[in-house]
Amino acid sequence: MASVASARWLRVSCGLCVPLTARRAGLCGRTPSSRFYSGSAAVPKVEGADIAGTEEVVIPKKKTWDKVAVLQALASTVHRDTTAAPYAFQDDPYLIPTSSVESHSFLLAKKSGENAAKFIINSYPKYFQKDIAEPHIPCLMPEYFEPQIEEISEAALQERIKLKKVKASVDIFDQLLQAGTTVSLETTNSLLDLLCYYGNQEPSTNYNFQQQEQSEELEEAAEEGDNVKSKKAAGHQLRVTWRAKNHAERIFALMPEKNAHSYCTMIRGMVKHRAHTQALSLYTELLNNRLRADVHTFNSLIEATALVVNEKFEEKWNNILDLLKQMVAQNVKPNLQTFNTILKCLRRFYAFGKLPALQTFREMKAVGIESPSKGSSLIIYDIMDEIMGKKFSPQDPDDDMFFQSAMRVCSSLRDLELAYQVHGLLNTGDNRKFIGPDPRRNFYYSKFFSLLCLMEQIDVTLKWYKDLIPSVFFPHSQTLIDLLQALDVANRLEMIPQIWKDSKEYGHTYRSDLKEEILMLMARDQHPPELQAAFADCAADIKSTYESQDARQTAPEWPASSLNYIAILFLRAGRTQEAWNELLNEFMDSAKASGSPAQAIEVVNLANSFSLPICEGLTQRLIADFSLSQEQK
Repeated sequence: MASVASARWLRVSCGLCVPLTARRAGLCGRTPSSRFYSGSAAVPKVEGADIAGTEEVVIPKKKTWDKVAVLQALASTVHRDTTAAPYAFQDDPYLIPTSSVESHSFLLAKKSGENAAKFIINSYPKYFQKDIAEPHIPCLMPEYFEPQIEEISEAALQERIKLKKVKASVDIFDQLLQAGTTVSLETTNSLLDLLCYYGNQEPSTNYNFQQQEQSEELEEAAEEGDNVKSKKAAGHQLRVTWRAKNHAERIFALMPEKNAHSYCTMIRGMVKHRAHTQALSLYTELLNNRLRADVHTFNSLIEATALVVNEKFEEKWNNILDLLKQMVAQNVKPNLQTFNTILKCLRRFYAFGKLPALQTFREMKAVGIESPSKGSSLIIYDIMDEIMGKKFSPQDPDDDMFFQSAMRVCSSLRDLELAYQVHGLLNTGDNRKFIGPDPRRNFYYSKFFSLLCLMEQIDVTLKWYKDLIPSVFFPHSQTLIDLLQALDVANRLEMIPQIWKDSKEYGHTYRSDLKEEILMLMARDQHPPELQAAFADCAADIKSTYESQDARQTAPEWPASSLNYIAILFLRAGRTQEAWNELLNEFMDSAKASGSPAQAIEVVNLANSFSLPICEGLTQRLIADFSLSQEQK
């Protein structure tokens, strides 16, 4: 090893590419090619192994590594801990969430803290000038939002545009025009970019965070389904409407000359802020001026065409085809966003959009685009055949919707093999980054695990249960009910006490549907004495949740079925006294609800006749809760 390394060093230091002749030397021999071998190394000569000709070894002068290559190599040796909470929640152990509601609150609080820290740093940048990071990390340093140029000039306008000062930029632009100063076309286009992006409104300091949170609220409202008002309310919070004769339109009209960038910016701003008809009219004006739109403008026009009201689906599709033909005529090549926009528009066409969607997908493959952002039940199999085993990088804003949509389709088709393929694609390379934010991740894994409970063998399902919960997501009560039904089908009811224990840890202590499902499964059939004793302990724990409610919970009425199941489980386990207590207390509650002292007295007499210890407690309740006559006393 040392001699080989020395030889490499000699060749590199001389900067030579050494030709190799006679690749194999005899024992302890050296060849004229200056390749050195240790005298103690035995290199046997193999007859007929000599290779005629010359082989050249090219040694690269420099190997360029990624800055995080070492970290990536170290990370590849560490696997996910299936017994720990997700990494995002690993902070103070007391604050680690145990349910989906707590995890959502945790993430919101964490993001709120980050925004508060950024606000303080950017409000008082002079106190945060020390830079100890090596190498320099720009995002950790304070940003300066106060303009430094005070005089009225085009440089001051450019500075305020860069600082995203909408109102200040418009004011300086007007003052320049009033002073007779000509503003360059490039600066005016930059001002239009600012106005069209933010809808002629001043952006807030946490604009991006608000957009993300509102989009998640809109998505959750849409997934919940039936509440149309909540969808409209969430959508109203998200959108900023385009007002007629706003600053963007006024400045656009005042421009002495306009280029394609000016028109494209206005069109995209109108489409973004729901002015679809105005955008299409402005595109006609662009064509009349013999200008060409770029691919991003065509993507916006396709969206605007699909959202125009009072047109049939066939007319909208024909208009989209006309736009695609105009792209060909203007030598504008479609990109991934173009096809994704078409597919998203076709989703609004219901049954009419099925055939155009297949045609669009075939056209994507023809132009070499193989990464659709969303799938449907019609083409999901073709999509998976095309992209299985591939690694992807973000190219579309909706790329993080693919796995959620694909797993929804797998669940509706009841196709477990397809679900495994989707999950395998998720774990290929860095594709896990496309899982999306916390609500989408929970939706994906809930659908995946529910399908496992329905279609997979119970041993495999339990293995997935230990692997995914709680290290990946926190289950909903319906997810645990699906698991209980899978245990029932496989006759593995001995796992029920552990499932109940887990459900309490995940915040489902007061879920009545889950408790009734557990009690029903335990009380339905007879079991061995050891298992009956475990079921009785579990029933006693569930009973305590009805008796002692948290301050945040409203005390529910005892369901008759739950009381019946608990009494049966106590009797089967030989805990007769506890069964009597449950029944007599329920009789006393019924007498109190009906206001019948006579019925309450009968309950007390019944307890006394059997010499039950609960007789004294029932007598005290009778005196405290009922108005008794002298004879009844």
